[in-house]
Amino acid sequence: MLPRPLILTAAMLLTTLATPLEAMDVETTQALGAALDGNQRSAENKARDVYRHPQATLAFFGFEAHMTVVELWPGGGWYTEILAPALRGSGKLVAAHYGENTGSDYRTRSYLGFVEKLAARPEIYDQVKLMAWGKGAGNALGQDSSADMVVTFRNMHSLIRGDQLDAFLDAAFRVLKPGGVLGLVQHRGQTLSDRGPGDINIAEEAGSGYVPQGYLIDKVTTAGFVLDGQSEINANPRDTKDYPEGVWTLPPSLRLGETEQTKYLAIGESDRMTLRFVKPGS
Repeated sequence: MLPRPLILTAAMLLTTLATPLEAMDVETTQALGAALDGNQRSAENKARDVYRHPQATLAFFGFEAHMTVVELWPGGGWYTEILAPALRGSGKLVAAHYGENTGSDYRTRSYLGFVEKLAARPEIYDQVKLMAWGKGAGNALGQDSSADMVVTFRNMHSLIRGDQLDAFLDAAFRVLKPGGVLGLVQHRGQTLSDRGPGDINIAEEAGSGYVPQGYLIDKVTTAGFVLDGQSEINANPRDTKDYPEGVWTLPPSLRLGETEQTKYLAIGESDRMTLRFVKPGS
């Protein structure tokens, strides 16, 4: 059992919550708008924008079309469909997927499906650099100080469950240039006041898909990053975080099938923290 994460001080909360959204330049605004509207995105994926807020999220991270961006564990490529065309030509996208030698049938299928996705649309994905990261693959996300931004979406619980969070944070710190951004979106676990007395078992919590925000901030800052902003862009106050199948009870997974489906559809997708960290330096 791990102790409860420390509550952020009032001064830190005021500093981080007051950080404004980053303003995008004209090139980035146009490139991102075209990517969001592009036919490489299915109607089903576009329908999830109301929950995932990709334009506002990337703006908050400070995304620009000329950057070198590393996306860790892109899964089926929901964000890759946006990042790849937005960066194509001016910037660079590195997709750090699971690879083939994971020992997990699910992860191997996910990786091979992602490879097929890239190959099917070379006019969109031909400039994406695909690499493997994680157990059974390398520990680096690229050459030291070579990336402007590292992003990962809803993967912190998997990193915790696989005892890989520290390795990821170290790799992200090393690959980022001084002043580079680590952007995280993660299913947000219950707060200290919500849990009541007793300790939080982080591994158990992560098994439900949720991670306490204070715990994650503490881990990332301990790894050397500075918390530069937190946003409620992807918040959902209807999410009670106490479901039979964890976060996968909610859409889009709806793991319980028809059981109380109307209820879970009304809740919508999970409550998510959106955090921006910076590697110190100029």
